[in-house]
Amino acid sequence: MKKLAILSMLTIVLFIQNVEAQSDSYTLQKDVLFASPEGFGLTMDIYTPNTGKDSYPVVVIWHGGGWLINTNDIMDEMSQYLAEQGEFVVCNVNYRLLGDQNNTVTLDEIVEDVFGSLLWIKSNISAYKGDPNQIAVTGDSAGGHLAAMVVSHGKVLESDGFDGATFGFSPSWLPEGKTAEQVAAEDGLEVQAAIPSYGVFNMVMRAENGFETSQNGFWEWGGATPRGLFGEAFNVEKNPDIYEATSPIHNVSDTSEKKYPPMFFHVGSEDTTTPPEAIEAYVSKLKQAGQQVEYKVYEGKKHAYLDNGCNDYFQQCFADDAVPVLNDMITFLNNHLKRN
Repeated sequence: MKKLAILSMLTIVLFIQNVEAQSDSYTLQKDVLFASPEGFGLTMDIYTPNTGKDSYPVVVIWHGGGWLINTNDIMDEMSQYLAEQGEFVVCNVNYRLLGDQNNTVTLDEIVEDVFGSLLWIKSNISAYKGDPNQIAVTGDSAGGHLAAMVVSHGKVLESDGFDGATFGFSPSWLPEGKTAEQVAAEDGLEVQAAIPSYGVFNMVMRAENGFETSQNGFWEWGGATPRGLFGEAFNVEKNPDIYEATSPIHNVSDTSEKKYPPMFFHVGSEDTTTPPEAIEAYVSKLKQAGQQVEYKVYEGKKHAYLDNGCNDYFQQCFADDAVPVLNDMITFLNNHLKRN
């Protein structure tokens, strides 16, 4: 009888959890597999609004966490809000972390996972009522870096990948029958808008300030030993060009060379992780290059204000701190994404 009672309680708990995971306003497909680099399964959660339309613009999210911690779960509330309040198909994406695969993943491989996820979305999102021709990319902190990399490096693709001699990227997923070079020639990673939220845009400076050492607590939090972003053979003193090749701020194109999609940057006035002056340095270079940029500083906010729930360290909560920003993001997206 005691076992039956416990099983009944578990059934009730699971039922409640399932009900909480459902919504009348969107349909959620969890853990959709999009690639398996070296057998490492990469997934995304896809939210489709239930408002009866045949097609919706798409927002792709890459989470933050210093490329070392978190999964896409940290962006669940943001994804739900954009699907419900903005009527977007939302793809909340996982990528490999530096500590994965026995602490051997390199930053260029993370970028390749991100590029692969976007290519998969473009090829498959119509099955989830997403419009593959109306896509915005976003992410916060490390995810902001990855969203910016899509914009600045989306045509820097090579089948041989990023080997220390050449600085092209080979996406973790490619459309059937196409090479990385063919995707680049077709501008296959083109997007219509981007919102890099309080992102990291200068990997040279990050490495010079101790990212690859124990000074960076994310290694410990991620259960990994500090090491070089590109492996033990490389460091920022001897190989600055590699770090520059993954830094959006070192790869700004003039509009005569490449016109970027409209971009919205934002940061908290009290952010000490990616401070306003660091964001402004990149925004300034983009404006000088003639790119279309919007920028906003949110007074009193610290870092990671788009994350789920409440953060005791930063003294912030999603409902109070994320929602006003998300409303601004929705306005920006509606101004730049077309709806059928």
